[in-house]
Amino acid sequence: MNEAETRAEYIDPALAAAGWGVVEGSQIRREYPITLGRLEGYGRRAKQLMADYVLVYRNTKLAVVEAKAWDEELTEGVAQAKQYAGKLAIRFAYSSNGQGVYGIDMQEGTEGEIDRFPTPDELWNSTFAAPNAWRDRFAAVPFEDKGGYFQPRYYQDIAIQRVLEAIGMGRNRILLTLATGTGKTFIAFQIGWKLFYSRWNLAEWNADGDPSRRPRILFLADRNILANQAFNDFSPFPEDALVRIDPDSIRKRGKVPRNGSLFFTIFQTFMSGPPKNGQPSPYFGDYPSDFFDFIVIDECHRGGANDESTWRGILEYFAPAVQLGLTATPKRQDNVDTYAYFGEPVFIYSLKEGINDGFLTPFKVKQIQTTLDEYVYTSDDTLVEGQIEAGKVYDEPDFNRIIEIREREQHRVKLFMEAIDQREETLVFCATQAHALLVRDLVNQMKTSTDPN
Repeated sequence: MNEAETRAEYIDPALAAAGWGVVEGSQIRREYPITLGRLEGYGRRAKQLMADYVLVYRNTKLAVVEAKAWDEELTEGVAQAKQYAGKLAIRFAYSSNGQGVYGIDMQEGTEGEIDRFPTPDELWNSTFAAPNAWRDRFAAVPFEDKGGYFQPRYYQDIAIQRVLEAIGMGRNRILLTLATGTGKTFIAFQIGWKLFYSRWNLAEWNADGDPSRRPRILFLADRNILANQAFNDFSPFPEDALVRIDPDSIRKRGKVPRNGSLFFTIFQTFMSGPPKNGQPSPYFGDYPSDFFDFIVIDECHRGGANDESTWRGILEYFAPAVQLGLTATPKRQDNVDTYAYFGEPVFIYSLKEGINDGFLTPFKVKQIQTTLDEYVYTSDDTLVEGQIEAGKVYDEPDFNRIIEIREREQHRVKLFMEAIDQREETLVFCATQAHALLVRDLVNQMKTSTDPN
């Protein structure tokens, strides 16, 4: 009897007998994809990780089951079950060949043969021994999957769960560190969704009884493009719950907006505002300090938590709020203040993990050298604008910050365009905004594509 037959005739009925897929709120996720498989080039990927079964109860993944054929050993699937449970951050894993069940407790490190699969309630109570009202309320709210169109990746599930666990435990400063391109805004959206529909709020956070008020959530970024992107990504929320805070809307209203549940703005808007009585009067001060229940600080390593940053004043003013920092930058010397403010991350998903899982593209660093990587001004050269120091050696850190030689950039972009596949997405890092504008224009002037963008 092969594995498919064993699953259909023995393992599926055994799971159903334990209540999985039968008890309300329980679900069996079959052939559950965990990773995509590392990109190996030429359209090939490494083998993806896929669990035979993931057992879900009350919108929470509780166990992994690895199935094997009838004539294989009962514990043949143990190594895979442990690997998948570890990857998904799930406590319980099982291996079965249809003739028995072998269980593993990843937390306690215990394992052995058991007489049947545990029921959904048994597994829930084993996973969550201590009662927690907010954990149960959060669990009662399903993820917003846009009608089944969008399924969270496994690490996004873990990040969301870790933040909600921290909130349930009363923590008010939380940090997530995830590599660029891994969906931090989507994670923030799902956290907001759970908070909104469970009616979590500061006033009733630690109170007895069911909460009555929806939270007021602020998404704080340092660039309009990020705030606008988040505003659009949160579109499944009711339209009247979403508020975009910008200087024009404040001027038209004559005051900061307060009607809504999810507010989106940038630091610069909050720091602006007409002076009052000759004193600076930033717009954020027009809100009571406890107005927002939950604040998401996007790209928080850029200065939001730095002691010397004026942005820190916003965070300190709204000190009562639970504040979630999102960053792609691991802890290092120049962002220790961020980590000191928020504390150690509740979850980290690194660039290396993203590449190995196949969610991010592997890359190689190609050094481009030209005959103009050092420059000393001579009287034969034409100074177009500004001032230049005669005799000074200008090198790489100076180019496009202190000195710009357009012909040099044209040549470098030409080499770059010849090195890439122009049909594929490519990320270009530039020295400054002005340099980025120049490079963008040169790329569009040299491209072989007929696409104007």
